[in-house]
Amino acid sequence: MDERSHRWLLPPLLALLFLLIVYQYVSPACPGAACPRRPPPAAARRGGSQEEEEEVARLAAKFPFARGELCRRVRFDMRGRDVIVFLHIQKTGGTTFGRHLVRNIRLEQPCSCRAGQKKCACHRPGGDKDTWLFSRFSTGWSCGLHADWTELTSCVPAAMERRGWAGNRTLR
Repeated sequence: MDERSHRWLLPPLLALLFLLIVYQYVSPACPGAACPRRPPPAAARRGGSQEEEEEVARLAAKFPFARGELCRRVRFDMRGRDVIVFLHIQKTGGTTFGRHLVRNIRLEQPCSCRAGQKKCACHRPGGDKDTWLFSRFSTGWSCGLHADWTELTSCVPAAMERRGWAGNRTLR
């Protein structure tokens, strides 16, 4: 058989591939009762649901973390002096996650991003000087390209001081 006899297969195969891709993005993620239900907000405030407890037990058995570490709650005061320092680890989706931090989180005062610029201004609610986020997409590479934990712990306080941001001196 020559090449001409197989040409008629290409358009239907491409159309089928296109339809499969469209179906993947258009179809509901969890049809009907197939989706797991989230606990109501009241259950979360009480300390967790049965499902959360089972998940914590599963994680505790799988990873060498103490139960207290898996269940701890950290209070973050965006209006106060707390600052989130984003540690970017290469090849882990850090660029995508960092971009979501500045562009897609629903906040009282969202980060201000200008078209064509990579950095966004993430000011605290009610202020226009101090920032709540120290990351590549908010402050740039202030501590160097792909700074590791050691570099960040020594660099962040000094970088924030240079910029005139108060920040919380307790690094978490």
